Amino acid sequence: MGNGALEGAVIAVAGAGGPAGRAALLRLAEAGAIVVGSDNDPERLAEAVDAARYAHGGATVTGETVDLLDLESTRDWAARTEKEFGRVDGLVHLVGGWRGSETFTKTSLDDWDFLELLLVRTVQHTTLAFHEALQRSERGRYVLISAAGATKPSAGNAAYAAGKAAAEAWTLAMADYFRKAGGEQGPTSAAAILVVKALVHDAMRADRPNAKFAGFTDVKDLAEAIVGVWDKPAAEVNGNRLWLTEKP
Repeated sequence: MGNGALEGAVIAVAGAGGPAGRAALLRLAEAGAIVVGSDNDPERLAEAVDAARYAHGGATVTGETVDLLDLESTRDWAARTEKEFGRVDGLVHLVGGWRGSETFTKTSLDDWDFLELLLVRTVQHTTLAFHEALQRSERGRYVLISAAGATKPSAGNAAYAAGKAAAEAWTLAMADYFRKAGGEQGPTSAAAILVVKALVHDAMRADRPNAKFAGFTDVKDLAEAIVGVWDKPAAEVNGNRLWLTEKP
């Protein structure tokens, strides 16, 4: 078990049931964190939590079905977590989704309505629910996973890129909150953005054995980068985009 920056830290993971969430639970538990996962799919979440517990026998890993599209439900989750464990040292946002079109002209605004909820509203709710607890922590971190397309959108990815860009802007506003709260001494908590081109995991490789997935980030490498956010001072990561792929 870990003995570094995350030893004993209480880390909430939103979207913990997906491949990236599963990898994050495993790596955070390995680093010695107390991990509190949430997902809207209870069966998928239970599998991810059980896998992390099994891999790291002494780790505290819990799961809770939370509707992150409901602000009060998200605030209740934050309050319960802080009450049970005494603090919250991190929120890792792994709620994702994708829709695209062949061309810009064929973009459906239904895609935007769908993605705005997943990519933006869940960020708004988790930041508003957890920001005070994270500021109270001496090592608070909010970690958003974003995409290179937010910086350089393609014609067929207008809705997705706009959603990611909005999520980044919201997260950077939270970073400014942490900066101002830190005063002259600098922030003690941070909001950081990890930027990938796209994610890949073992099941994707098995389904497409001939695909190269060029520039994609493996979910295990993403999990390693998430843990690495706590290895750096808050001032070094607060309000920064940390690139895990080439800048476009």
